[in-house]
Amino acid sequence: MQLEQTPSETMAELILDEELDKQDPLRHLMDLDGGLVEAPVSSTQALTFLPKQSHSVEDGGMLRLSFSHDLIDVPRPLEITLAVDASPGCGGIAWPAGQILATYLIQQGSGYLKNKNVVELGAGTGLVGLVAGQLPDAKIWITDQEPLLPIMQKNVTINNLTSNVFVAKLDWGVPVPSTIPKPDIILAADCVYFEPAFPLLVQTLDELADKDTEILFCYKKRRKADKRFFGILKKKFRWEEVMDDPNRPIYNKEAITLMRLFKR
Repeated sequence: MQLEQTPSETMAELILDEELDKQDPLRHLMDLDGGLVEAPVSSTQALTFLPKQSHSVEDGGMLRLSFSHDLIDVPRPLEITLAVDASPGCGGIAWPAGQILATYLIQQGSGYLKNKNVVELGAGTGLVGLVAGQLPDAKIWITDQEPLLPIMQKNVTINNLTSNVFVAKLDWGVPVPSTIPKPDIILAADCVYFEPAFPLLVQTLDELADKDTEILFCYKKRRKADKRFFGILKKKFRWEEVMDDPNRPIYNKEAITLMRLFKR
């Protein structure tokens, strides 16, 4: 029989997690051999609804994702080409949480983002924002730290979205630059991974959002220390799981949850 941990044992484990995070922010994304875990491929994993993927060696190893849908005024299939690179950190990879959020945006229909200002936090490759940019009449700001900006800008360019998808530097916990507008919608996928950044992410969400802002937050549970993030988050926001996604039972089995956050 497995005994439950005492509160002191749980706290000691959380403190150890935080110390290890400071030494190696990406450690929980590493496999047993010490390499960066590859993002699951839909054809070989349980998440079979994810977009079809293909790689092209001829043009530098680009990753192509093809989203099927029935929308009339959006290209069918909706295709995104990504330059991916793990060297700037885990943000340079197309992770499943981002694909889940992107798929949900398409499911909401071509008018979902119409005339909206949309800001994606921790965009990495920019996948979610690039998909959003394919929906009619939306303006998208994809944001991340300095090392990810070149790969995001490259992906905006190769997908011909320079007219309505904009790349911006945004470090969590510092004042939001004036070049990033007040968003109608905030998107965030797989942003809960580095414990010292938890309060900084909440601070940035709090600065960007008001009570009318829609926030879609896709999260993969990885460890007990993630509870600290939600402990900080609940001081400023409440949340509800998105229940109208038909794929929810599938990705919930992979410990992934899509939520809406609401500012208190």
